[in-house]
Amino acid sequence: MNAPLDIFVEGVGFWASRLPGWDVARAVLRGASAAPPAAAARPSPSLLPPAERRRAPDTVAVALEVAARACENAGRDPKSLASVFASANGDLPVSDAICDTLAKNPALTSPTKFHNSVHNAAAGYWTIATGCMKPYTAICARDCTFAQGLLESVAQALTEAAPVLLVAYDIESRGPAATMQPSRGVLAGALVLSPERRERNLARLTLDVREDANPRRSAARAENSALVAGNAMADALPLFEALADGTEREIAQRLAPRMTLSIRVSPLETSS
Repeated sequence: MNAPLDIFVEGVGFWASRLPGWDVARAVLRGASAAPPAAAARPSPSLLPPAERRRAPDTVAVALEVAARACENAGRDPKSLASVFASANGDLPVSDAICDTLAKNPALTSPTKFHNSVHNAAAGYWTIATGCMKPYTAICARDCTFAQGLLESVAQALTEAAPVLLVAYDIESRGPAATMQPSRGVLAGALVLSPERRERNLARLTLDVREDANPRRSAARAENSALVAGNAMADALPLFEALADGTEREIAQRLAPRMTLSIRVSPLETSS
């Protein structure tokens, strides 16, 4: 990259099994309170009609929940935002169920399960539920997924001179694929990113791509990391921890086999 890229965080959404919602997560991540002792039930996104809400898989439920909360937090209409949906695994439980049915009784293969198995399912549900006609991108880059999703979102926001919604999520993996793509628990985070500063902005992110023979990967504090340990999207946690802390910090993310994404988080004064 020739020069670092600056972007502003307008809104945040977050949900994890032990950190259900940004209000809870922010207090826990900055050390102001203890995490709930037990895992929470998955969120029930109000954007979906009741029948769709019941049928939606966990990936869709958590992705829509954090996306809606980030837009609400930013004061943005979801219809106005292009989006980037990033997931390392997509919905492996649904894919595993389909494969099991195909092996045992192919005639019982469910069309609903099939359309929930595609990697852009959550993005599709989001655009339909919100009536958003803006473009979306679905990204998968294995253990570099969060960094790639963040960089893609920033590139789109700066190129189009318009805010972009980033939604990153992964759930528990299941079946034979779980041996290659392991993941535990549920973790989702969303950011509304804008190329222009507004009064309610939370932080400035400065991104720099660096060639690196041994790409670095920052970790959150041990007590926080333990709450999302094993999830395929756990790399996102240090950035959300920095946003919760409200302190300046530099975070390293593995972007590619020989590339590191450096993210400097600079908190901003906000006014309501």
